[in-house]
Amino acid sequence: MDANFPILLVDDDPNDMWLVKHAFQNASLPNPLRMVSDGQEAIDYLRGLGQYGDRSAFPFPRLVLLDLKMPRLNGFDVISWMRRHYPSKLTPIIVLSSSALPQDVNRSYELGANAYMVKPADFRALERLFRTIADFWNAGEAPAFELHTMAADQRYSHPLFQLPGSG
Repeated sequence: MDANFPILLVDDDPNDMWLVKHAFQNASLPNPLRMVSDGQEAIDYLRGLGQYGDRSAFPFPRLVLLDLKMPRLNGFDVISWMRRHYPSKLTPIIVLSSSALPQDVNRSYELGANAYMVKPADFRALERLFRTIADFWNAGEAPAFELHTMAADQRYSHPLFQLPGSG
């Protein structure tokens, strides 16, 4: 996988977003990190809607770091949506949550998460976690996306990109 693959962080806590951003910087990770603050915004980003339509500024992520407890749409909703829609269904999802409840872990995996990590309380541990995640995903092969070959109007109108009930 490209060592500079884009990562999407989905988390509603501004403090956690700040910590993740700084952990990436301190770990010298070259990956572009894009951040959104809830599940609906994550789906809008993945679909390329609104401001996220400019893929040079908002590249399609090759990895999603996802919190579970968020307003509007929670992390479970995002996993479920991603696993039903191309090319998101091919994108690895790592749940990054403060919850270690077995029901949250099990449900995440049942819906299609690739990994479940409990957010470390220590900043250095968070840095090490992100370095390990980046190294792991860099070592593997990423699926080839056909998204870049589709015109924007085709991409957004494609049935697989539609939310339930939106036609």
